[in-house]
Amino acid sequence: MKRLLIVRRCEPIVRFSCCSVRYGECRRNHAASTGGYAIDGCREFIAEGEEGTSAAALKCAACGCHRSFHRRVQVYEVAWDYGSDTSSAE
Repeated sequence: MKRLLIVRRCEPIVRFSCCSVRYGECRRNHAASTGGYAIDGCREFIAEGEEGTSAAALKCAACGCHRSFHRRVQVYEVAWDYGSDTSSAE
């Protein structure tokens, strides 16, 4: 007599959501006009001015460059859901 064995796997449900965007080091080449390569060493974008003003938020307080010269980093949140059904069937 053959037996039928049913195996249930608990597949996780993975959800990705973009939480925030931050700006990293400055990648502006200051020596491009002379044919060289030189960066200023700014390690992180720091918004200039108050948070309410949009024009000041686009300039870096550390190096004076526009925000588009800084490396854009998207921070993702990963959620794993294995479900609440942990009982085994016989």
